Amino acid sequence: MITLLGVGHVFDIGRSIRSEILTRRPKVVALELDPIRYHALMNRSPRARGISPLALLAQFQVRIARQYGVEVGDEMIAAAQAAREIGSEIALIDQDSRAILRRVWGDMSLRERVRLLVSTVGGLFTRKEKVEAELQRFYQNEPAFLQEFARELPTAKRILIDERDAAMGRAIRQLADSKGDVVAVVGEGHVDGLMQQLAGASVQVVHLETLRSTVPGPNASASVSVQL
Repeated sequence: MITLLGVGHVFDIGRSIRSEILTRRPKVVALELDPIRYHALMNRSPRARGISPLALLAQFQVRIARQYGVEVGDEMIAAAQAAREIGSEIALIDQDSRAILRRVWGDMSLRERVRLLVSTVGGLFTRKEKVEAELQRFYQNEPAFLQEFARELPTAKRILIDERDAAMGRAIRQLADSKGDVVAVVGEGHVDGLMQQLAGASVQVVHLETLRSTVPGPNASASVSVQL
């Protein structure tokens, strides 16, 4: 059995993620992280600063997460801790984020680069209310939301979503075939693509909307800590 937990990196869902993993007790917990991001997150290394697209995106995520009372990636820390607690293997299924972002920037047209920079800078002034509005728009019509993204930033859509869906889908399928039950903690925007990549496999999905609305039981009440 494969279970996909659709997450967002700025939301307070750590306890829900923990509860799902403790309940399902999978052989493997697969995280949408590469080794560098994983170790930086576990050690709470300082995030990128400056005016590069990557640094601006990092600053945007930090700002929004703090509006929700969390730090970026708390849900991944909760997943890793829960996996360690029950003896599940932790698998890092994403590619090197720095290499991916360099490739996106290098492959983009000038028009796409300008759009990305304008959008990223504008995001620094985004408030929680706008994030919620955009999230509801995503929930209501995910295909249309992603099509709009593809029209605005086709290179980013292809590399950041489509190609990563394919790579992560292969990794998850291989883990399930070789290890057994897998819980994969991935961004909600990847869930639909991963479902297509995992066609024919036994897959359950717990969407971000459900994780945010679920009240975890007492076994999930432990606080999230970076000490593993």
